[in-house]
Amino acid sequence: MDNDKQDLMRLIQVKFQRLSKGQKLIAEYILKHYDKAAFMTAAKLGNSVGVSESTVVRFANELGYTGYPTLQKALQELIKNKLTTVQRIELSNDYNSDVNALKGVLKSDMENLRATLEKINYKTFEDVVRCIFESKRIYIIGLRSSTALAEFLGFYLNLILDNVKVVSYGVSDIFEQLINIEESDMVIGIGFPRYANKTIEVLSFAQSRKSTVVAITDSLLSPLASKADYTLIAQSNMASFVDSLVAPLSVINALIIAVGLREKEKISSTFSDLENIWEEYNVYSYKNKEEK
Repeated sequence: MDNDKQDLMRLIQVKFQRLSKGQKLIAEYILKHYDKAAFMTAAKLGNSVGVSESTVVRFANELGYTGYPTLQKALQELIKNKLTTVQRIELSNDYNSDVNALKGVLKSDMENLRATLEKINYKTFEDVVRCIFESKRIYIIGLRSSTALAEFLGFYLNLILDNVKVVSYGVSDIFEQLINIEESDMVIGIGFPRYANKTIEVLSFAQSRKSTVVAITDSLLSPLASKADYTLIAQSNMASFVDSLVAPLSVINALIIAVGLREKEKISSTFSDLENIWEEYNVYSYKNKEEK
């Protein structure tokens, strides 16, 4: 068992006898179902054990937290990288209808965007944009569910720059694709819980070659952040078997736009050429074309 988790569970056990009857019900529930409690609101947790929302708030205060959100965050930090897919599916059972799933997921994604706006470091963001232009080559890696994010970032940066490579599984091994990496290069690693070991290994390798390392991840406590010179935080909490990639994608969008704004003339020329190619080869449907 993780030491931090032991500490939190031990704290609840030590305080247990001094808790009120209602608070003891909360404590017992968290000790048995901490993975579910971490994603419940104070009202929902209270309803699950038959106590009021205010009792849940007082319980958090009794443990030394400033409020329930800080206790909830502590629980989430402990378990978010440990939940198996099966456990995530069980958490998804709270969405007991299609409409509830829609509302719940949209609200969760909006919260992730709001939290990201508050947490992200604007100076770091500017430094990352600067480093993109200063780097000789840019390598992007994101595996598992983060593959979509890496491909998206790579697709658009390749339209703006000519030194971008997305590293992925294929005919050659990932490290073979990085064999020529050097100090003047940059590696952007993208990863969210549960973090892919290979992504972490690639960032360590880049570190050993003294390349600039950028991590796009969910926390400064992330194993990707520990390997990075610059870390862009994007919240991805989702009580489901599906990872929430809305906030990370928004940060990546901002990164692409910030880079593009510095290369307006090149982008204009590139997209002008692409529009002609797309039309010539019928890449897109052109509704305004005259029907034959």
